Amino acid sequence: MTAIVETRALHKRYGRRPALTDCTLSVPAGSVVGLVGPNGAGKSTLLQLACGLLTPTSGTVEVFGAPPGQLARVGFVAQDTPLYPTFTVSDHLRMGARLNPRWDAALAERRVRQAGLDPAQKAGRLSGGQRAQLALALAVAKRPELLLLDEPVAALDPLARRAFLQGLMEFVAESEPQPTVVLSSHLLSDLERICDHLVVLADSRVRAEGGIDDLLATHFRLTTARRDADTLPAGMRVLHAEHTGRQSTFTVRAAAPVDDPSWVMEPLGLEDLVLHYMSDPSESAPADPRPVPEPQR
Repeated sequence: MTAIVETRALHKRYGRRPALTDCTLSVPAGSVVGLVGPNGAGKSTLLQLACGLLTPTSGTVEVFGAPPGQLARVGFVAQDTPLYPTFTVSDHLRMGARLNPRWDAALAERRVRQAGLDPAQKAGRLSGGQRAQLALALAVAKRPELLLLDEPVAALDPLARRAFLQGLMEFVAESEPQPTVVLSSHLLSDLERICDHLVVLADSRVRAEGGIDDLLATHFRLTTARRDADTLPAGMRVLHAEHTGRQSTFTVRAAAPVDDPSWVMEPLGLEDLVLHYMSDPSESAPADPRPVPEPQR
């Protein structure tokens, strides 16, 4: 599948502080990507590198197979949804039409109307949810092929968050060809509902990346009588181990569960999977996971 965003050994430092370290990933075309990680993991830095607001310290980042900068093809909503507070909603739409050659005025007006925004209202007097909806309307009316969203719903109440995500998915569903979306968020329940690809950042590094279904199908919690990790079947990659006097619990990667009555092997949910990679930065999944060999019994 064609990669829309591709990074290779990407590094970004602010002075002595690393923001991204050896970041290698590939965002497939037409996917809706969830970008997750703790504060300071490098999520905002990665998105700003992808849209050309920052330049790498070393390594490469390509968008549509070229260096970033193709602004007409990229929509970006920053974390604080920046708008001009003295501009009205209509002023923002007129500005969008002047600045963007592919501007879809009908789409912008429909999004504003569906969000219940008053065209004469100044942006500085809008609520947080209304500002987010206006920022989304401006971004999607560009008809971008790549839409980058940096925690746009972090400060919204549940109703405003649901309305924003509904508007986002309506845009994706009605667009042809389907745009690629990268959505940074801490809200895993939202990501699980709307995303099909996942990137986990922690400690400035990519810890896991891949299709959500593939990741969930290859991560398990294994509970068994006390045993060492190296006694597990070949082909199981042990990501974490905990032991009591009688019992061992492992987080493992495997191609499929093993049917053995002497242990319990359960699929790992998305939240547990993400929390594992966020809380144990010594572990990482391959950026482009290859099939794990079938466990040998």
